[in-house]
Amino acid sequence: MQLFTRSEPAKNAPPPLVGLGKIAAKSRTLGRKRKVEYFSLASKSILNRCDNPQQPFTWTINPYRGCEFGCKYCYARYTHEYMGMEQWQQFEEKIYSKERAGEILQAELGKDPGGAIAIGTATDPYQPAERHFQTTRRILETISGFRGLQVSITTKSDLIRRDVDLLRRIAVSNHLRINMTVTTLRADLARCLEVRAPCPALRLSAAAELARADLQVAVFAMPVLPAITDDPQDLEAVARAASLAGACYFAANVLFLMPSAQKAFFPFLEQKFPHLMKQYRRLYARGAYIRGDYSKQIQELVQQLREKYRLNGPPRHYAAEAFAPVSQMQLFARNQPVRQLTTSGNCG
Repeated sequence: MQLFTRSEPAKNAPPPLVGLGKIAAKSRTLGRKRKVEYFSLASKSILNRCDNPQQPFTWTINPYRGCEFGCKYCYARYTHEYMGMEQWQQFEEKIYSKERAGEILQAELGKDPGGAIAIGTATDPYQPAERHFQTTRRILETISGFRGLQVSITTKSDLIRRDVDLLRRIAVSNHLRINMTVTTLRADLARCLEVRAPCPALRLSAAAELARADLQVAVFAMPVLPAITDDPQDLEAVARAASLAGACYFAANVLFLMPSAQKAFFPFLEQKFPHLMKQYRRLYARGAYIRGDYSKQIQELVQQLREKYRLNGPPRHYAAEAFAPVSQMQLFARNQPVRQLTTSGNCG
């Protein structure tokens, strides 16, 4: 009689957690709000090296993992897959604040790593979690103690107003640039695309306050969504608003759509813009990026707008894949025109 049998894993059981997934599973719960849970994430480093030499920064800093803003097109949802979370909703429902961020960064910067630092490449550093946990604030306080750094901050949030005085201190001894993302001035469309992000008017108001404080501000119309936000008049409206806000630079790039982002974006497209589904599936069938005539037309338009509104200031160009984890090239159908937006009844 066999007394012992070898245990076998249950069918369809998830693989055992390792690495970051194992650390995340042990994370301490910091709080809950509606559908959102907040956790503390143990971290060994805050500076993350960007291996793409074509990008205008060497290091990235993301104070949080996950982002509550819930932008439908967000490419960074793949980062939660490293923690064993495959459902796209988890990226915006499980937010991790990095422990001892300021202290760890102090040690890393003390080693003089060199190179530009970009804050907010995968998650927004001023998302709602920042009001409570102030992880971004602690990182900026650490940076304020150094000299000669090149730092950029990219956000969709007017919460950055809170740190104007701190940002001014940083700018005295370092090269600081703030990138405010405004994809469209249409409030209803912005709410549809960027569910819990502050409205465009609040972002532009914050950008204007930063500019009045003698801080260098750029406005990013990123991403440009084909046939949704690519109308030339709409992009010009964003550029004009950027100029009125006192920005010194304007940039825009076409949507890049990672497979993890498609899990959230395509169901949204099916619901809100069903007439565009076939076009988008064709565009992104072989890769995350659109190249060719369409992308070229957008860049030509953006350059014209920069010149028209005198937004050719010092910030360096961010390529479409600036925040992406891999480099892919995708050719776009030849002679594809810039499509105009048709939104009637879609995002009301």
